[in-house]
Amino acid sequence: MPTNPQTLSQDHAALLSSLIGRHRNTPGALLPLLHDVQEALGHVPGEAVEPIARALGLSRAEVHGVITFYHFFRSTPPKPHVVQVCQAEACQACGAGELMAAARALADSESGRECVTLEPVYCLGLCATSPAVMIDGRVHGRVGPSRLGALMQSLGVRP
Repeated sequence: MPTNPQTLSQDHAALLSSLIGRHRNTPGALLPLLHDVQEALGHVPGEAVEPIARALGLSRAEVHGVITFYHFFRSTPPKPHVVQVCQAEACQACGAGELMAAARALADSESGRECVTLEPVYCLGLCATSPAVMIDGRVHGRVGPSRLGALMQSLGVRP
């Protein structure tokens, strides 16, 4: 896990410093700060762990543990398109396992590896229209493998 803050670009280091300043004195600041870092950069770079830990009086292990515990946080930049497949109980009961397998196959295709980050999520709030996916922040309900294929094809993914 890289921990040298000097490896952050100047722009990213300045942004991180600003975000830390915004959250530093807030009780329970770690999660809101990590959300803001990911929102701004698309991920939480390993190089951000040490300055965040130092500013909040935490160990690097505590910060790293939170980043790796929550599925939402990414340690690497996402590809141009983010496809999230709900894995919660209602979606599982309606075929999310088969949908995730189809999504993996598409994401593992040559075109998918170039442009898609595939992530499991644990409830998109569309339980009545399961299974659900979110593609680039837009939710879709009642998605089967063929509809997912069409949605991903619109992103440039070919089987």
